[in-house]
Amino acid sequence: QLELAESGGGLVQPGGSLRLSCTSSAFTLDHYAIAWFRQAPGKEREGVSCISSGDGVATYVGSTWGRFTTSRDNAKNTVYLQIYSLKPEDTAVYFCAADPWCRTGWELSEGYHYWGQGTQVTVAA
Repeated sequence: QLELAESGGGLVQPGGSLRLSCTSSAFTLDHYAIAWFRQAPGKEREGVSCISSGDGVATYVGSTWGRFTTSRDNAKNTVYLQIYSLKPEDTAVYFCAADPWCRTGWELSEGYHYWGQGTQVTVAA
């Protein structure tokens, strides 16, 4: 069972930034593509980014382009999601999920078997 853990969420003012982390104590994350999702209250879980294993190529959905950056630190076995210029509509629980690769349709939550527990991001003045 691949176990993932997110951290780094919190309360941030609009315009601020956060760096979320996804790590595993038992598995080497560089062997997996890691996707980030978010779920706001009453809404479907939506994908925001996916970073491939190996070469670390990142893909984003259009709504997050330019404000979200995902990266890997293999020495720390961690995948990051850096969010800039936070908006109230970014308020959500953010999850990371693992898959063999960033497949076509990676932004859909169906089909992922490995998820973290999520970290809450709240953007408010």
